[in-house]
Amino acid sequence: MSNKKDASCTAVDCIQGTVFDIQDYSIHDGPGIRTVVFLKGCPLSCPWCSNPESQSRDVEIGFQKKRCSRCGVCISVCPVHAIAAGSDGSILFDRTKCVTCGRCVESCHSGARKLFGKSMSVSLVLEEVLKSAPFYTRSGGGVTFSGGEPILQFEFLRAVLSRCKEKYLHTAVETCGYVQDKRIFGEIAFLADLFLYDIKCIDDERHRSFTGVSNRIILENAQYLSGIGKDIILRVPIIPDFNDSVDDMSGIAAFAKTLGSLVEVNLLPFHNLGKFKYDMLDRPFAYGGVSALWPEQLDGLLDVFKVQEIPCRID
Repeated sequence: MSNKKDASCTAVDCIQGTVFDIQDYSIHDGPGIRTVVFLKGCPLSCPWCSNPESQSRDVEIGFQKKRCSRCGVCISVCPVHAIAAGSDGSILFDRTKCVTCGRCVESCHSGARKLFGKSMSVSLVLEEVLKSAPFYTRSGGGVTFSGGEPILQFEFLRAVLSRCKEKYLHTAVETCGYVQDKRIFGEIAFLADLFLYDIKCIDDERHRSFTGVSNRIILENAQYLSGIGKDIILRVPIIPDFNDSVDDMSGIAAFAKTLGSLVEVNLLPFHNLGKFKYDMLDRPFAYGGVSALWPEQLDGLLDVFKVQEIPCRID
């Protein structure tokens, strides 16, 4: 999905990325005012993920049943009969038949359907990013590429980062760090100015149990970035009964001390605001019944970093 090519396109625009959102005027994803480009696909399977639409690289259709007016227009426009009427008048959606053409989304007047992801060229993404260029200049901001895991779409990310560099834009990449190909990681490291680097926990067994992958490569890649002097902001999602103890933070703080190019650490309180998106995608949300954390509940964890004289804040 991310590498569609057209014989008539320019070399760069032969590379297409699958984007599921572009957010302007962000102040939480790097310095200054930023545009955040969200790319689909992630190699981790964190059960607390607040963006389930980011996990698959494929385009998906979300269906918010509560907003459905049951008008039936989507049934008539679906070319593969993936949508049907139930015996009670409800609208049934068979995802196994869906080809994500988007016709049902276009015809839905109640806004019950949403297309998660679309193919975009490098030039089109850059055009969107440059609309906010005056705000970057005044605030010291720029563009942040997030996901999912943006490096999964390596060719597209490399191309759009290169174009941003030509325009003298400050670039940040938010990454989980799980990139096994060192060459790929090195190329992205060369092009990006800042890395927003997710660290979940230091204990490898627990990391593997909750996210599905080892953290060995993640820690190695963070050390690599530090070794070449790349600015790093460690971002730690604080998840109840996973990494919300002082011992957990002590381990992360000890690792943070080894990163010579560390800018700061951000602690991100768990929230369950993404639950409705799991419902739209007909997926269970393992943390749907877990209460969100308030920032003040993280004060004790923040102190762990302060004692170590590591710049840290709750974001």
